[in-house]
Amino acid sequence: MKRLTALTTGILLALTTQVAAADPETVDSATASVRPAIDFRAALQPIDGFGFSMAFQRADLLHGARGLSPEKRREVLDLLLSKEKGAGLSILRLGIGSSTDRVYDHMPTILPTDPGGPDAAPEYVWDGWDGGQVWLAKEAKAYGVKRFYADAWSAPAFMKTNGDENNGGELLPAWRRAYADYLVQYAKFYEREGIDITDLGFTNEPDWTATYASMRFTPQQAVDFLKVLGPTVRASGLKTGIVCCDAAGWDRQVAFTEAIEADPEADRAVRTVTGHRYSGPTTVPQPTDKHVWMSEWSPDGSTWNEHWDDGTGYDGLAVAADIQNTLTVGNANAYVYWTGASLGATRGLIQLANPGDDYRVSKRYWALAAFSRFIRPGAVRVPVADADPALRVTAFRNTDGSRVIEILNTATSEKSAEFALRGGHDRHPEAYVTDETRSITPAAVATTHGTTLTAKLAPRALTTIVLD
Repeated sequence: MKRLTALTTGILLALTTQVAAADPETVDSATASVRPAIDFRAALQPIDGFGFSMAFQRADLLHGARGLSPEKRREVLDLLLSKEKGAGLSILRLGIGSSTDRVYDHMPTILPTDPGGPDAAPEYVWDGWDGGQVWLAKEAKAYGVKRFYADAWSAPAFMKTNGDENNGGELLPAWRRAYADYLVQYAKFYEREGIDITDLGFTNEPDWTATYASMRFTPQQAVDFLKVLGPTVRASGLKTGIVCCDAAGWDRQVAFTEAIEADPEADRAVRTVTGHRYSGPTTVPQPTDKHVWMSEWSPDGSTWNEHWDDGTGYDGLAVAADIQNTLTVGNANAYVYWTGASLGATRGLIQLANPGDDYRVSKRYWALAAFSRFIRPGAVRVPVADADPALRVTAFRNTDGSRVIEILNTATSEKSAEFALRGGHDRHPEAYVTDETRSITPAAVATTHGTTLTAKLAPRALTTIVLD
């Protein structure tokens, strides 16, 4: 489906270019074809949602471990999870156990000691808290979140070649079944707490060795483990789907995706392909017809940054541009930002006081919220033929019939744009602007006349237009 829709879009753009370059005498008669168009009758990829993580005990920080009061905690939860007051994020990514001793950089493990070998009966432990993630998952469920994505950074140390949960190392083949059982048990503990783990991952950045919890897999090793994990999950009775492989780079994930697609048993095991994009912007779609998630990214940088457009690449505009690019070039079905809230020079969306009862909100948050609040799970992206290269435009049709257009004006001057709306029109479009001084602020910048939408677009700003 994705390959076909990408081909169709390419043909449409090629035809538009041919019309624009036609003989001047024929241009007037072809004006309707040249005008940028948004086709709400068509459908590209479905959208599973937008998400965040609070792994490595960040959920505990949000709960108040460094002094955040219940009142401020609720404000931050509203910002992250409320569809009316905040971003309405709809995917929560959970970190599966790692017992490294770094303060607020570890997650409790459910299997702290070697049971005596891969065939010995494990002695699992469960505290019902999981670094605050159980509490946060219950809060998210109360806000309406339905996708809970649990991912392991490492297997327990005794299952690995280096005997350490940190510094890479590989899963010992003899422990594959025990590791699969460990992952299933984690999901069962959450099920006991009333949370269904809908998406389960066994590796995080298998192409990267980190000094904290990490574990290496080659594409072939990932395939070999999937042949164990797939049957184990199916036999467990859980309804979770397996994701793979969260490579550190979107381009590096391609090799893992190709290996999975080439092996029928591994292919059957995986429901969703996942990749990060730390090695650079998304330049290609993943070679699969499965749903694909951009499952982790945040900008680099060594200071807390609240700006919208300061030229650093760590700002809100950079995040807005990355979302647009990932959804269009990468054909992603979901966009999961790295962390919702953390301390100090965080790249997160929100900075929590350390210690204290306060928080600060970045423009990165507002960039993501401008998408996640209005584009809901189950929406579909629709084709856009855009004549102005300074405007990055995406459009979506929600399941309730509402339609959303996201326009990022990368120019330093105001732009006026007209779009032909195919598949419905609206007399009273709502528009919201996000830039250095505005944060999803209502603005009277869009009008419609019949099936024509006209918009005045502020420079270096994201304009969100909602048609009901």
